[in-house]
Amino acid sequence: MGWIVAITGLGHTGLWVYDLEKMRDFYERVLGLTVTDADDGLAIVFFSARPEEEHHEFVLQRGRTAAIGDKQQHQISWRVESLEDLRAFHTRFAAEGIDVQQEVTHGNAFGIYFFDPEGNRNEVYLRVERDVRQPFRKSIDFGLTAEEIHAEADRLLADGENPYQPVQ
Repeated sequence: MGWIVAITGLGHTGLWVYDLEKMRDFYERVLGLTVTDADDGLAIVFFSARPEEEHHEFVLQRGRTAAIGDKQQHQISWRVESLEDLRAFHTRFAAEGIDVQQEVTHGNAFGIYFFDPEGNRNEVYLRVERDVRQPFRKSIDFGLTAEEIHAEADRLLADGENPYQPVQ
C-alpha cells in the first residue's frame, strides 16, 4: 500500500556538540548562517540560511557523547548561489585553516567537503544544470579561475576513467 502523504522537503537537522560556543562561532561567522533563536539554559542555538523564509534549518545543542571524529552522520550540505560564492568559501577555508577533505565536481554540482571544529563533515555546493549519473566525484581546484574550473569539469566529465574517487 502506498503512502498517502508525501515529504515536501527537509525541515532542519541538528547536531549534539561538546563546545557550543566554538561551534556557534563556526556556523555563524565562518559559514554565515543567521542565529534565529538561542537558549543559554538549554544550551541550544537555532540557525537559518533563509531566516525570512524558514525559522531554522540547523540546530546545535550541547550534549554530545560520541568522541570527536567518530562518524555520527554522513554529511551536512549547504547550497550556494554562484561559483564565486563557492570560490569565496575556498579562500575563507584556507584563511581560517579549516580542514578541507576534497574539492570536487559531481558533474551536476561543484562541492567542497570540509570538517567543522568537532569533526562533522560538511559540504558547500553549487548545483550545475546537468544530468549526471551518481555517484560521480572527481577532484578539482576551486583556486582556479571560473573559466578554468568549467573547462576542467568538462574534461573530467568526458574522461570515462575512474568516475568515482571515494574519500573516507
